Amino acid sequence: MTIGTFARLCRLSAKALRRYDELGLLPPALVDPVNGYRYYAEEQVETARLVAWLRRIGMPLNRIKEVVALGDPGAAAAAIRDYWAQVEAETAARRDLAAFLADHLSAREAEGPVGLVRPEGLEGPEGLEGPVRSVGAQMQAGVPGPLGTLGIRYATRSVQGAVRERNQDAAYAGARLLAVADGFGARGAGASAAAIDALKPVALGAAGAAGLLNVLEDAAERAARAVRDAVAGNGADGEPDGSGTTLTAMVWDGAQLGLVHIGDSRAHLLRDGGLFRITHDHSVVQSMIDDGSLTEAEASSHPQRALLLRALVGGGGGGAAVSTPDVRLQEVRPGDRYLLCSDGLSAVVGGAETARVLAGADGPGTAVRELVALAVAAGGPDDVSCVVADVVSL
Repeated sequence: MTIGTFARLCRLSAKALRRYDELGLLPPALVDPVNGYRYYAEEQVETARLVAWLRRIGMPLNRIKEVVALGDPGAAAAAIRDYWAQVEAETAARRDLAAFLADHLSAREAEGPVGLVRPEGLEGPEGLEGPVRSVGAQMQAGVPGPLGTLGIRYATRSVQGAVRERNQDAAYAGARLLAVADGFGARGAGASAAAIDALKPVALGAAGAAGLLNVLEDAAERAARAVRDAVAGNGADGEPDGSGTTLTAMVWDGAQLGLVHIGDSRAHLLRDGGLFRITHDHSVVQSMIDDGSLTEAEASSHPQRALLLRALVGGGGGGAAVSTPDVRLQEVRPGDRYLLCSDGLSAVVGGAETARVLAGADGPGTAVRELVALAVAAGGPDDVSCVVADVVSL
């Protein structure tokens, strides 16, 4: 049939069909060698309609090409569900950011302009493994305001899992940056280290909410590029091998914390005796919990509990979509205690035990020691990394 007839049947324009032909997404069955007219077969109508429907839900053409290439309806259905779970997670992150910006601007209107001075903090040490590392306090950072001058005290620890050949986690705590990354694949250790290293220089230059948001966006993009570079060309035939990493990081500007997050590492806040998770896992089981098809209890033993929907990857990321992290701002109060951890901790230590340790520890160093000890005592099959930071009045 002619391109015009085919276009009417599948609800795609002739212009779109020509574009999809150029991309190799929907090539015609026959092209006249003399006049170049395109002709399509009847059996292509169903595929073209699927392409049209996927475009209507906003799926990018490269993802549509992958879905169409699957051939199997069941596999295609699973791919569409994974894509939509990713869309919903990204929409939720944008909704939270929009709400924060609206609240922030409303407060600015009510209070008038607030001048913020960019603090000059202290660099934290580089250690990542073994005993408690990066224990310190930001003593020169400060923004006078209603809450007084604030600083952070911090500690981090990372240990190799019992069934791991090497530690693929990376953790860092310093005066400006708190971060945990959980690498996976053959180059996972390099990916997690690259993600955190990429954040260190970007985290040095924020002032105020708008400035910090810009810094977070730059940090997220820089981390994504660093991971792609770290794992590029390490697979068979020089192709990316699917290695990658999660990343959960917080940037401190002296008055507030900015959050960068992707994957299933987590950030928690202990405030007024209550423990709150302030990140949302980008994982298959979390999407199933969100849609009501799985309970939290069932998720802990689900066979796909380690399958990520979003992560920083170099390509072919084992089911995880190549993406940049979510960013948002976190309001802080004196007395807040933050925990960033890889799933090596959260998978084996329950929320009640975590809350008990965080509430009872006399400082970040004690907290990270006790949390890692709990994970190891529970068998600690996976690498365990955590960062604990306290917001203090100076």
